[in-house]
Amino acid sequence: MKVAIVGGTGAFGRALARRLQELGKDDVVVGSRDAERAQATAQELGVAGGLNEQIVGDAELVVLAVKSDATLATAAELADAIGTTPVLCVASDLRFTPEGVLPGKHQGSLAEEVDRILRAPVASGLQSFAAANLTEGDPGDALICGADDRAKELSLELAGRLGDRAIDVGPLANSRALEGMTSVILNVNKRYKAHAGIRLTGLP
Repeated sequence: MKVAIVGGTGAFGRALARRLQELGKDDVVVGSRDAERAQATAQELGVAGGLNEQIVGDAELVVLAVKSDATLATAAELADAIGTTPVLCVASDLRFTPEGVLPGKHQGSLAEEVDRILRAPVASGLQSFAAANLTEGDPGDALICGADDRAKELSLELAGRLGDRAIDVGPLANSRALEGMTSVILNVNKRYKAHAGIRLTGLP
């Protein structure tokens, strides 16, 4: 599968690209708003690279891996370039406060907002993956939700290469729970100085 990682020079995008390159089953290209940065990261990881708007054109799956506060603006900027190519949104709506990390104030989720911005079908997932665990190959279960069968199918296929299991957790509205879970994990990581992941029990 040809996978375009928008925000591929950030911590999570870089870790995802590195892991996929190591697994060797996908054609990976990393993107950035800065062409030189994209090329430098691509050379370092042994993948292709370019501007975000250039790399999404012929991808089979676009992974939207920019920082959460840039997710909606980036989706709007790339809407025409992405067209109808399926998108996996990995962002979480969060608030960072002196008391800790809290779920955001959206009534819905970032993924649902992205779905309203794009013509492309959107799935959501991988919010429970820490970049460090992804690099080490032990991120836990990959939880994926979405309303569109094709976007969910491609996302589950990709996620199945990364974690213990790729698990379909229902419609896109459940991204609200996945994104909220990120705040729980981040607080756990801070408290216990860890890189926690999630594994569901009772599944075959």
